[in-house]
Amino acid sequence: MEIKPGLSALVTGAASGIGRAVSLALAEKGVFVTLADLSEEEGRETTSLVRKANAKFHPGISFPSATFVKCDVTNRGNLVIAFEKHLATYGTLDICINNAGIGNPVPFDKDDSDGSKSWKHTIDVNLVAVIECTHLAIEAMKSKQNPGVIINMGSAAGLYPMTFDPIYSASKGGVVLFTRSLAPYKRQGIRINVLCPEFTETNMGAKVHPVIIQSLGGFLPMDLLIKGIFELITDESKAGSCLWVTKRRGLEYWPTPMEEAKYLVGSSSRKRAPSFKVSSSFQLPQSSEKIIVHTLSHHFRDATRIVRTPLALPIGRDQVLLKIIYAGVNASDVNFSSGRYFSGNNKNQGSNLPFDAGFEGVGIIAAVGDSVRNVEVGTPAAVMTFGAYAEYMIVSSRHVLPVPRPDPEVVAMLTSGLTALIGLEKAGQMRSGETVLVTAAAGGTGQFAVQLAKLAGNKVVATCGGSDKAKLLKEMGVDRVINYKSEDIKTVLKKEFPKGIDIIYESVGGNMFDLCLNALAVHGRLIVIGMISQYQGEHGWKPANYPGLCEKILAKSQTVAGFFLVQYSQLWKHTLDRLFHLYSLGKLKVAIDPKRFMGLDAVADAVEHLHSGKSTGKVIVCIDPTFDQQTSRL
Repeated sequence: MEIKPGLSALVTGAASGIGRAVSLALAEKGVFVTLADLSEEEGRETTSLVRKANAKFHPGISFPSATFVKCDVTNRGNLVIAFEKHLATYGTLDICINNAGIGNPVPFDKDDSDGSKSWKHTIDVNLVAVIECTHLAIEAMKSKQNPGVIINMGSAAGLYPMTFDPIYSASKGGVVLFTRSLAPYKRQGIRINVLCPEFTETNMGAKVHPVIIQSLGGFLPMDLLIKGIFELITDESKAGSCLWVTKRRGLEYWPTPMEEAKYLVGSSSRKRAPSFKVSSSFQLPQSSEKIIVHTLSHHFRDATRIVRTPLALPIGRDQVLLKIIYAGVNASDVNFSSGRYFSGNNKNQGSNLPFDAGFEGVGIIAAVGDSVRNVEVGTPAAVMTFGAYAEYMIVSSRHVLPVPRPDPEVVAMLTSGLTALIGLEKAGQMRSGETVLVTAAAGGTGQFAVQLAKLAGNKVVATCGGSDKAKLLKEMGVDRVINYKSEDIKTVLKKEFPKGIDIIYESVGGNMFDLCLNALAVHGRLIVIGMISQYQGEHGWKPANYPGLCEKILAKSQTVAGFFLVQYSQLWKHTLDRLFHLYSLGKLKVAIDPKRFMGLDAVADAVEHLHSGKSTGKVIVCIDPTFDQQTSRL
């Protein structure tokens, strides 16, 4: 974001110290500023200075170029008023700097019994208020559909221990990890970063023992701190970044790649080698392998083969080269290999041969075209387009989705997770307080559907085949698991749900579809997301007849809705962010099938495993086994 006249910023703790310096620096660029502080006298004095600095940019405006709001940041009501006043005055919020902070006034071992007058207040000001302000800033930016930057003020004491004030150190450490966890908001146009300076010559810094200041090389110059803030505002690549500012080394992003490698852990209980490193000089091979469909058949193994082709370098100006690490296996792989995703009759579909196979994958950006600005080399990214069963694939930069880590769990959230969330909300019109049935619930998409329906406040019923699958579903919070290997689904539904099911998320087809249709309640919605039982018959997928279907749904005002994810591509990025958020909070579990498939040679085995009915969770193929020991949990 270019800092230019006409932008607006809200700064907390703006009356003195760092807050005052930041407010003045922004005003000197022509930015309108709302100054929020508890000190009314200092606040109005600073506001006057800011208006003077701003005057040359906005002569004759009818509203104040700087506004003071008396605000106790530990009082949410005060904060709400500050943000509302800012929006009422300036229309949008471009920059929010959550700067208010205090040191703990009493040594920890001399604090009162419950800490209510000291250390708890320090936590409220330094951490809780930052969380509240960040939340309000995000809401303000979203409400105006305005991209923005939020900078939270951390401290070097949040990176390494500060023994003489452990409460301050703890609060700032919380700010650092809280902010770094918000990187995915970049996809919504909101970049949130944290600045971690060492001591500056302010009222708070003056209380620190001179010996400590001397050991750090003296006070940090305020202009260097401002330089750091401006870098985080203007550098569009920075989101969830932590900038450490010292007098000795200047601006340094933390953790360094070496430091980061120390704490990355494996995405499963398997023993792993050290985390991989990505260099800007990515070593690209002359050629790579991929799976193509060379003949149309619903038997994936017969329809496909592995071919080696030269990498088409250099890539186009708006393209990226993605090194695939993990690819997802889907039931519809066999529909794709039989040509069912192409229009026209089967006789003419052979004209499309050969074509690349695979729907989804995650990996690392290995190269970018000259005009690409949204991603850079080394960025972990996901893709949902044909051709993911490949070591490398070239795609438009518009089709890549930056992700926190290139892990199997991320692959599961793509086709499977997006289908569940978008399908339930759009095709199923899911609300709270209903009964939701999910068939094949222990599969790749079923596992998401049951959890999302439960999180929405519904009673969830699930079908599966096998005790291990039933156990998994119970762990995911399913209210009633029907194991069709030990119970009759029709009998259970008729006996336990006599009024019918409100929403049915159906992926099996055949007899299961008939059963579900008969179990649908008045005003019920049946979402058809697939019919896996019909994909691999002796002669391929044969359409079924449903006589009397119209009469049946008419009688009870029911809806049977088809759902195909491709037609909802405009929702992918936003929905993926929601899934990431739920996963990061621990509210969403992601089950990966325990059977390991390594390399392109194993793709056909993985497809057959999925269709065998023996899989549990998302079936994944590791395209590059050397990376399998290096990737980390999302």
